[in-house]
This record gives sequence, structure tokens and C-alpha cells, in this order.
Amino acid sequence: MFSPLFHVIVTPMEVIVEFNKTAFRHDIGKEDILHALKAKIYAAAVEGLSEKYAVIGLDRAGNPLELMYNLIDDNTISVFHAMKLRKSFITMLGL
Repeated sequence: MFSPLFHVIVTPMEVIVEFNKTAFRHDIGKEDILHALKAKIYAAAVEGLSEKYAVIGLDRAGNPLELMYNLIDDNTISVFHAMKLRKSFITMLGL
């Protein structure tokens, strides 16, 4: 299990967002990840992966991002993946 780097309160959702260090592997910043969570186009549980969720959202410049996070509890998520949206991510989601 990875340790989160920091916590941020995202409003108005009132959800605590933890960031796993792997969330920054593709040079997407915290602010763009938070914006994409707020400006989501698609969000759903990932079939076959317990407590894992996928999000397609827009960064601050309006570019689509793919995000994945674990649901920690009712008020906390841990983002572990963020990068520019790929066709393979869309295919994985069955869209």
C-alpha cells in the first residue's frame, strides 16, 4: 500500500482527496486532478476491481484526463492514476 502525499478538501463535494505518489507519474498536477474531479464527464466503478473507480474529466485548460481512484470510505478517495485521456482507457470502460 502506498502512503498518500497530502490531503485536500474538495468542495462542494465535501470529499477528502488523497493523492498516491503514482497519481503524478504522468506530470498531471494536483490542481488539474482536482478540477477534473469537479468537471467530470464520466464516472463509474471499474467492473471486476473492488472499490476502484474511473473518471473522465477536464483539466483547467479543458483537456480531457483519465483518473482512477480507490474509495477509502464514504468521505475519502485516493487518486492513484492521472494522465491525458487515451483511446485505450475509453475502450477499457466500454464507451
